[in-house]
Amino acid sequence: MCWSAGADLLVGSAVTAVGVAAVLRAGPGPQLPLAALPLLLGVHQLVEAGVWSGWAWARTAWAVIALPLLPVYVPAAVWCATGRRSAAWFTALGAAVAVPPALALARHPVTAHPHGHTLDYAIGVPAAGLLLAGYLAATVGALLCSGDHRLRRLGMVLGAGALACGLLWRLAFVSTWCALAAVASVLLYDRARRTTVNSRSPQHR
Repeated sequence: MCWSAGADLLVGSAVTAVGVAAVLRAGPGPQLPLAALPLLLGVHQLVEAGVWSGWAWARTAWAVIALPLLPVYVPAAVWCATGRRSAAWFTALGAAVAVPPALALARHPVTAHPHGHTLDYAIGVPAAGLLLAGYLAATVGALLCSGDHRLRRLGMVLGAGALACGLLWRLAFVSTWCALAAVASVLLYDRARRTTVNSRSPQHR
């Protein structure tokens, strides 16, 4: 989330561009889903620009990406990239976390209202605190247990950033999730670039 439609468009366009570059760097193969994560995050920001404009489809699309999709996609992408068994367990956890919001989205319309310099979404999900804990465990946990030092660094950045962004959002001061998405995207692009370089070096042939 960003603090305005203009900020969403600006940051979303930049993150999408980073995502395209990461995908081109990674190429086809097991690294592609993880390299494509910035592209998904960028599209997510662009969709939210429509939420600020009051478009119902944008609210639904934003919620689908944020809630059922990301807690499954992130650990599954880590699993694909690293082959770690722990990532498979985190993917299963993410799938379990995704079920209640998916059911809620199928049954109720998504609402979003400006709250200070943020947007306040209402999905109608029960036990939201428990689901949030599972969400963070699935996404951040998969990164921290990936066995890849760059992904562990990303997990630490996302874990600390989520706490800071959540606090600022609670205070309705300003939404900084888009900044966190931008940082994560740059880190993922750097990993895609270095992974490509390493795979082309003589010792990896």
